[in-house]
Amino acid sequence: MIFHVVALDDWLAFPDRPYAPASLSEEGFVHCSPDEPVTLAVARAFYHDVPGRLMVLLIDEHKLDVTVRWEAASPAPPPSVAPDTLFPHVYGPINRNAVQRMMEVQRDADGRTAALAVWA
Repeated sequence: MIFHVVALDDWLAFPDRPYAPASLSEEGFVHCSPDEPVTLAVARAFYHDVPGRLMVLLIDEHKLDVTVRWEAASPAPPPSVAPDTLFPHVYGPINRNAVQRMMEVQRDADGRTAALAVWA
């Protein structure tokens, strides 16, 4: 599984279409993470100001209809992530049947990312 952080409202916006975040048109790929610890570091570093519920898509990369490339972070990975960590970049929209389940980013009383929890 590969992991992608997304605001719940963004995920639910167009349920009848493949998911295509802004990074796809801006950078040419969808940013994903290789595991839970890196996903938490990404959420802490880049999503701390995102309001509302924050989710993590667990994606079976073998069910994607597009190319996945494992590449280095550019310019650098988030704090606490090893500099040689490779990140899965999805070069196209995410077909929804590749999403196997979702987790919710749990935040502490100060709004900081604390953990991931299975989403029901």
